[in-house]
Amino acid sequence: MNYRFQNLLGAPYRGGNAVVVNNTLLISPVGNRVAVTDLQKSETLTLPCQASTNLRRLAASHDGVFLLTVDENNRCLFINLPRRAVLHRISFKHPVADAKFSPDGKFIAVAAGKLLQVWRAPGFKKEFFPFELVKTYADCNDRITSLDWSPDSNYLVVGSKDLTARLFYLKNGNAKKNSYTKPFLFLGHRDVILGAFFGVNKNTNVVTKVYTSSRDGAIFSWGYNDSDGKSNEIDGDFSDPESPGTPEQGQGQDGEDGNEVNLKKRKKIDAEDDEMDGTNGPALHKMKWELLKKNFCMQAPAKLTACDYHKGLDMVVVGFSNGVFALYQMPDFVCIHLLSISREKITTAVFNDLGNWLTFGCARLGQLLVWEWKSESYILKQQGHYFDVNCLAYSSDSQLLATGADDNKIKVWTVSSGFCFITFSEHTNAVTALHFIAGKSCLLSASLDGTVRAWDLIRYRNFRTFVTPTPKQFVSLASDQSGEVICAGTLDSFEIFVWSMNTGRLLDVLSGHEGPVHGLMFSPTSAILASSSWDKSVRLWDIFEGKGGVEKFDHTHEILTLVYRPDGKQLACSTLDGLIHFWDPIEGLEMFSIEGRRDISGGRLMSDRRSSANSSAGKCFTSLSYSADGGYILAGGSSKYICMYDVADQVLLRRFQITQNLSLDGVLDFLNSKNMTEAGPLDLIDDHDSDTEEGVDKQIRDKLAYDLPGSMPNNGRPIIRTKCLRIAPTGRSWAAATTEGVMLYSMDESFIFDPTDLDIDVTPEAVDAALKNDQPRIALILSLRMNEDALIKKCIVAVAPSDILAVASSVPFRYLQRLVEALAELLEKCPHLEFVMQWSQELFKAHGDSIQQNSRKLSPAMKSLQKAITMLHQDLADTCSSNEYMLRYLCSTSNKK
Repeated sequence: MNYRFQNLLGAPYRGGNAVVVNNTLLISPVGNRVAVTDLQKSETLTLPCQASTNLRRLAASHDGVFLLTVDENNRCLFINLPRRAVLHRISFKHPVADAKFSPDGKFIAVAAGKLLQVWRAPGFKKEFFPFELVKTYADCNDRITSLDWSPDSNYLVVGSKDLTARLFYLKNGNAKKNSYTKPFLFLGHRDVILGAFFGVNKNTNVVTKVYTSSRDGAIFSWGYNDSDGKSNEIDGDFSDPESPGTPEQGQGQDGEDGNEVNLKKRKKIDAEDDEMDGTNGPALHKMKWELLKKNFCMQAPAKLTACDYHKGLDMVVVGFSNGVFALYQMPDFVCIHLLSISREKITTAVFNDLGNWLTFGCARLGQLLVWEWKSESYILKQQGHYFDVNCLAYSSDSQLLATGADDNKIKVWTVSSGFCFITFSEHTNAVTALHFIAGKSCLLSASLDGTVRAWDLIRYRNFRTFVTPTPKQFVSLASDQSGEVICAGTLDSFEIFVWSMNTGRLLDVLSGHEGPVHGLMFSPTSAILASSSWDKSVRLWDIFEGKGGVEKFDHTHEILTLVYRPDGKQLACSTLDGLIHFWDPIEGLEMFSIEGRRDISGGRLMSDRRSSANSSAGKCFTSLSYSADGGYILAGGSSKYICMYDVADQVLLRRFQITQNLSLDGVLDFLNSKNMTEAGPLDLIDDHDSDTEEGVDKQIRDKLAYDLPGSMPNNGRPIIRTKCLRIAPTGRSWAAATTEGVMLYSMDESFIFDPTDLDIDVTPEAVDAALKNDQPRIALILSLRMNEDALIKKCIVAVAPSDILAVASSVPFRYLQRLVEALAELLEKCPHLEFVMQWSQELFKAHGDSIQQNSRKLSPAMKSLQKAITMLHQDLADTCSSNEYMLRYLCSTSNKK
């Protein structure tokens, strides 16, 4: 029962900026969580930590160890990315528009409103207050929009909404109270500056240019003339009012008599700093900068919405509000590519470290693309559902997960990698039900467009379409164990239609319900079909015998869904009053019921007049799912909770909270009375929309419902709910279709911390020392980390037969493929056949569940082992047969003598 959050599917991107670290790891915000995509292995995972609201900004250190996340409430999480753990938390006082680590990793520059704050980056050590504010610059007259560090971490170029870019000098982080250098102003833009970047010399890595881009599509190039550097120097005693929010550091203990001495010391130190700056590189703040060239993208009326610059390639990528992106070679402004992704606003565009891959994100479509501009090919192309997911279904081997949504699309995901590999878009209305046919690569889907379609998951095509004489709206779906009979329940005519899978003909129409048929399921052990309806009844039908309705179970409230226990001896259904009724379908008797009103209640909507405890809305279960053994049942509904009940004892085992995202409605149990005004709740009043004022329609997923005709003017705040629940046939994981996306919970440890990762001395000598000290487990893991074939085989053979079970159980899953390949090679060449076979047996016993969950990934290694065992079996069989015949011949000849 120890289920933990594993991954989030169905929403690869929802707004904010994407970051690429280590050249292949793509980090993107997904609501209040962070998704990490490995572009080489084609795998995605979601970090277990959550922010309080939707994430607005991400920043990663250059070595890929630390990650900084800032949400809409300006709360910051400082995360150790390899360990996936939150190290520190801090709240900023102003909205954060941008944040970046310095190239040396010592500082973090944060654009907090009009202020530019430089913080000292915390490390691994425990500190009482790890974030130290080093310097605050208050020179900008409006909100800062972008910033960039120089390669030596001494300068910052900052763009703001006051149409100006500024060059700030950090002085190596020595923040003195009266030490102030006036920033240089880059003027001339006619619109808000969205990007400001340093251009460097490729040979010397010294800053030679500055590029600034504005929202009207203008890109300006700036350069300096170092011959006039001395004439532009600014005196060191230039004084301005103190920067707000900067702590006073290093105050002298002398009185007024020591002021002159301190002033002399300060001037002497400043002079030494200036000399140092001259030796390390040009003093950019003393140079005479001039405008070299004005370039325009000529995409009017579209506005520039995202941009990035790669220092090594001297290239600029820009994205526009009409879905067009352009790649330019600087400083000549040569257009290399000008292509369109979609018709929606591009919200992020970023280079990777090498500059060969471009990452684009479109928040409204939930689209994330990685494009290689040299070969003009996609490295990654993922897009989530446009609207909430309505239904989902597991394949029989629990490796595939299908989702259907209101955007008329069906997506099939690989559970282990978290990637969508096929999208079916033939439906013309919302998809309401999905069902995998056991033992076949076939997926069934029902939709409100009046069709039930069968999909071939090998050829990726719709090979059968089931329709009715008159158009109906289907909301439920089921098939028998053989997959030859398909049934679907309707929303409008209250009937159940039965088709033949082989011929596609309509076999029967079952009538009797007086309300929409929202629950439909075949018995796992017999040919009985169970259906539930809003007419307060559950009916059992015998389809094959042609008897029609066999049994009817009446209830006092409307029935929302039903589900059979895997052994077919129990039937569970949920009613509108929050009860789960359990029936014996064979005897036709109600066994017991579970009251879940108090368990699922929680969360008050902004528009609710009553508190969550006194409100009756949403206190019912709309989705049920039995475990593989039938011991417990999962239940979810219009609430932030998912409940797990023990069926035998009728008790609540565990309650899962879907999310802690305060950007969603229904997460808080108690609302703040300060947010209530005469016009209603403050959160429901759309008092400002900055992007609309600036000429670009605000395109984020939170505003979708607000733009739809006939929708409630709820400011587009999504309401947290669970629409569908499914437990995997293996019982090791389960999935929930929620407002946040498809959440996967698993009992398998998705991340195992390997203590040997902390050891930097991974050498063959260390392996020999571990073997000498009788530590075969450590020796084997070290050899697997080194990936040396000879060392791996040496460590395998060195393990005593009695210790094989313990050593095999301790091997992390990430090394399993390499270990299986080594065992396959040993079987072909090693004379110790029984020893290697025992290794294989114990390894599969210890990691059987993980192997089954990731069988597609381990398939090549498993086939190699199977091939080696088969060849060995054939050789032994031939040897035994020849020996047997030889012994028979010898025995026969001895008897004759």
